[in-house]
Amino acid sequence: MSQSQRPRKMKTHFLNLVVVISLLTLFASCSSSDSVTDPTPLPTAFQVPATEDIVMYEINPSPFSASHDIQGIINRLDNIKALGINTIWIMPIFPVGEVNSFGSLYCVKDYTSVRTSLGTLQDFKDLVTAAHGKGIAVILDWVANHTSWDNAWITAHPDWYTQDGSGNIISPAGTGWNDVADLNFDNAAMRLAMIDAMKYWVEQADIDGFRCDAANYVPADFWQQALTALNAIPNKHLILLAEGDQPEQLTAGFQMNFAWNYMTTIKNVFNFNQQNVNTIFATNASEYAVVPSGKKKLRFTTNHDESNQATPITVYGSANGALAASVITIYMQGVPLIYCGQEVGVAVPSNYSGTSTINWNANAGMLSAYQKLLGFYNASTVARTGDLTNFSNADVVVFQKSNTTAKVLVVVNSRSASQSFAVPAELQGTWTNALTNASVTLSATLSLNGYQYLILKQ
Repeated sequence: MSQSQRPRKMKTHFLNLVVVISLLTLFASCSSSDSVTDPTPLPTAFQVPATEDIVMYEINPSPFSASHDIQGIINRLDNIKALGINTIWIMPIFPVGEVNSFGSLYCVKDYTSVRTSLGTLQDFKDLVTAAHGKGIAVILDWVANHTSWDNAWITAHPDWYTQDGSGNIISPAGTGWNDVADLNFDNAAMRLAMIDAMKYWVEQADIDGFRCDAANYVPADFWQQALTALNAIPNKHLILLAEGDQPEQLTAGFQMNFAWNYMTTIKNVFNFNQQNVNTIFATNASEYAVVPSGKKKLRFTTNHDESNQATPITVYGSANGALAASVITIYMQGVPLIYCGQEVGVAVPSNYSGTSTINWNANAGMLSAYQKLLGFYNASTVARTGDLTNFSNADVVVFQKSNTTAKVLVVVNSRSASQSFAVPAELQGTWTNALTNASVTLSATLSLNGYQYLILKQ
C-alpha cells in the first residue's frame, strides 16, 4: 500500500504417578455406584469458519468506540454478530514508534506488546475469548516488512535491517515510507524472531490468524516459512490473509489475498467513468485465473486506506450507490469485507489513527439493509459457493449463482438514473425475494430505480 494511502504504514515421573493414581481412584469410585451418570458434555470448542464461509469485518480500534480501546470493541461484539460477521480483523494494536513517526499504526515499536491507550494483554485476551464465545474469529494485523525507527531491534540487531552502501539502515526503497525502517529478509535470525513474535499471539492470546500488511514487499519464501511454522501449532486452524495480489502468496500458504483490481473496477463503474458493468466480470475472471483451487480473493468496496481518502458515500455517488456496490461485492465470488462504519454510511473521511468516533446511529436504514444482505448470504450455500453466470447489460449488473438444487439471482442498477433490463427467457418466471420473501415475477422487461437492487431465490 502506498504512503499516500495511509498516514503510516513450554513431568516428572512423580507427577505422572500421582495423576495415574488419581484417575484409578476416580474410575473405582464411579464403578462402585450404579447411579453414576455421564458428566455434562463440555461446550463445543470454537472453530474458525471455512474460507468460503468467511464474512470479514475490519476494526479500527481508535474510532470504533468513544473509549477508543479494546473494551470498546468487546462492548460491540453483539452488534458485530448481528451484522452477520464471523471474522474480525483488528488493525495493529502494538505500540507506535515515535522517532520519525507521524502516528501510523503500521509503525511498530514492539511486536509483542499492546498499545497502552488500547488496554493490556489481558484485555486483548478477554476480547478474543468473548469473540469466540459468540462464534467470531479474531485475526490480527501483522506488519512484517518494516518496524519503527525506535524498535529495540534497531539497536540490538542492526544487521536485521536493510542497509545502504555506507551501512546506514534505510526505509523501504521506492515507497516514501520514511517513518519506518526496512527489514532484511536475507537475515535468517530476523526471520526466526519475526516468526516467534507471530507465534506469541497465537499461543498467548489464542488469536485465529493474521492479515499480513504490505505482503507484496516481503519474499514469498518467508511467508511459506512463517505460515508453515504457524500451521504447525497444535489445535489451531488459522485464517491467513495477505494484503497483496501475488499468486505466490496463495501457494505459500495464505488462503486469501486482496482483490485490488476488483475494487478499482467497481469504482470505475459507479463513479464518473461510468464504465460498462461487464468490466466487473472480466476483472473477476482475470483475478481468479491465477487463484489456486480452494483459495479466495478478499472483496471490498472500501477499507481503512480507502476511507481515509474518501468514504463510500462519495466514491459510489451516494448512500444508495455505496449500498448497491456492496451488494455486487458481497455476492460476486470472493470473501466479503466490511470496514467498520461502512454499514452506517460514514460520510466524512477521518485519519484512522485519530480520535474521531463512529456515529453508530447515523443511518439505521443502511444498517438494516446490510444485516439483511449478510443474513441471507450466510444462510444460503448457493449464494456463497454457487456457479456464476453473467446476464448483465452495460448498466445493470445481473448474475446468477446456482448449484444442482438452488438458484440465486442478483440484480443491481449501477446508475443513479432509472434503467430498463431486457430479461433473458431463462430468467423469466416466478422467484422469491430473498430479503422479504415476497413473490416476484420476472417478465420480458424489468424496470429499476436508480441504484435499486434485488436478491431473488428459486
